[in-house]
Amino acid sequence: MSLLGLCPNNSPSPLFSFSNFHFRLPVPRLYNHCCLKGAKGPVFTAQLGYKSDRQSEFQPKDLMAGEKEISGINRNPYPPIEPYSTGFLKVSDLHTIYWEQSGNPTGHPVVFLHGGPGGGTAAGNRRFFDPDFYRIILFDQRGAGKSTPHACLEDNTTWNLIDDIEKLREHLEIPEWQVFGGSWGSTLALAYSQSHPEKVTGLVLRGIFLLRKKEIDWFYEGGAAAIYPDAWESFRDLIPESERGCFVDAYSKRLNSKDMETQYAAARAWTKWEMMTAHLLPNEENIKRGEDDKFSLAFARIENHYFVNKGFFPSDSFLLDNIDKIRHINAVIVQGRYDVCCPMMSAWDLHKVWPEAELKIISDAGHSANEPGIAAELVAANEKLKNILQKNGP
Repeated sequence: MSLLGLCPNNSPSPLFSFSNFHFRLPVPRLYNHCCLKGAKGPVFTAQLGYKSDRQSEFQPKDLMAGEKEISGINRNPYPPIEPYSTGFLKVSDLHTIYWEQSGNPTGHPVVFLHGGPGGGTAAGNRRFFDPDFYRIILFDQRGAGKSTPHACLEDNTTWNLIDDIEKLREHLEIPEWQVFGGSWGSTLALAYSQSHPEKVTGLVLRGIFLLRKKEIDWFYEGGAAAIYPDAWESFRDLIPESERGCFVDAYSKRLNSKDMETQYAAARAWTKWEMMTAHLLPNEENIKRGEDDKFSLAFARIENHYFVNKGFFPSDSFLLDNIDKIRHINAVIVQGRYDVCCPMMSAWDLHKVWPEAELKIISDAGHSANEPGIAAELVAANEKLKNILQKNGP
């Protein structure tokens, strides 16, 4: 099977020219919320600001009291909680997925779709949701986190994952639920919702990734290197010059090597590249995840597997072409202005074909859900959908 589908060409020449490229940091810290709303028009909100003080992960500063009074919506992540139930669900002859539930056992169900693919879930993911209102379901996708077999690529496609989500929903006896996903999780959330729109009560999407060729080329074939040339060098230098015509293919060869040390070296380089570019301000704790061989192997192998296979979608614009299937669903899109991993062009393209969804641009953020401005707006998005559900009743 040819692995060249995502490559710009088969030569080692660079894909991008950035002689006129400009990258501007946000303006000094200032919060303004500007809304342009029409009866049938788009909803667009921009949050302007820049925080120069580094904050610990998941601890956004409280909004000013006046702003809280105006908005009336909580934007602070909820305190840490533990699951009230956990389990493993056998979804095929080969794969078993880990799942957990926290929050209110009789609350409105919400399923969290993690990124990567291959990233797995974390305890902090529970904090985006009001535990008194939501029944919070997290699960590790095939090959990721606690799911087994670890880092397995066999029978691991987007359509397998969509089937797994449905099997989990039925296993937990949930008639319908809210869907939350960021980065690759936004890809999977869109694909799942378009496949099963009748099961989705609302959508919260972050760091939009539509898995199009230009998005893969931007991050893995030299585009993002214009902003992070220092981080790019380690990713680039693992690959001989003769194979640099397509880094995705070159890494695929190594991530599927019969030699485990070759796999681990490629996995560390692949993972570290993404972790070094995921935050607007460097996050050392996140970068260290690239040194964890177990995490990196699943993260890199599964990501690369999906990218080589173009997300297993039948066309490059598949998710945009099928928006009509979910146009009626209440949705909020949260996007960091300076997201290097999943550039804002994808969120904007989604916004243009789906103006009914609310788009919130965070002007002092990159990619990570744990950046203060993004975390705050993800919590607020869930609060808005919660208010709609409470207003409409059971």
